[in-house]
Amino acid sequence: MTGIILKQSPVGEYDRRISLLTKEKGKVAAFARGARKPGNRLAAATNPFSFGSFRLYEGRNAYTLAEADIRNYFEELRSDYIGACYGMYFAEVTDFCTREGNDEREMMKLLYQSLRALCAAALPNPLVRCVFECRAMAVNGEFPGEFTREALEGILGGGMPEDSTLYALYYITSSPLEKLYTFKVAEAVLGQLQAVAGRYMKRFAGQQQFKSLEVLQTLC
Repeated sequence: MTGIILKQSPVGEYDRRISLLTKEKGKVAAFARGARKPGNRLAAATNPFSFGSFRLYEGRNAYTLAEADIRNYFEELRSDYIGACYGMYFAEVTDFCTREGNDEREMMKLLYQSLRALCAAALPNPLVRCVFECRAMAVNGEFPGEFTREALEGILGGGMPEDSTLYALYYITSSPLEKLYTFKVAEAVLGQLQAVAGRYMKRFAGQQQFKSLEVLQTLC
């Protein structure tokens, strides 16, 4: 299966339980036996953000990870604590809105491209977050396909929406994922995008608490 690790947790003395978002089966939970032993071949492959090919075998009650061929570890995030926190937030949101057995290829591609964007020094992390949130909601049918100026004025408390904000929202929801992170915006436009993303994320996530977001809010 082609997939990306969303999260991992310790099980027993040496094992790990992983949440893996795959192209073929949507979200899959699996056990990696011995992955916490020093030098184990699955240790690095079961870290969050690891993207590649995973061979699983199905047991009576759960999958077990047998082998992994990792193509991208997103090493840049391992030395960038704030960038890694953004990445963990993206993975948490992805875990929240994906399901086993669903076609989650769009969310997997979105997460992958968003992690790549976090590794690009030229792109500000707050913009990457806005783009990720808006597109994630659009993929899940929780975001308007097109905003009117009147709708934006309501979200902005009567403030005048920038033309660039309207264009950016259209681009975020309609552009190919491979070209999603190819623009920058002025500070005023970023503020308006943050207001829109924040309003709809509250509706989308409800009472869900994202731990990585709480950490981000103390850092940024």
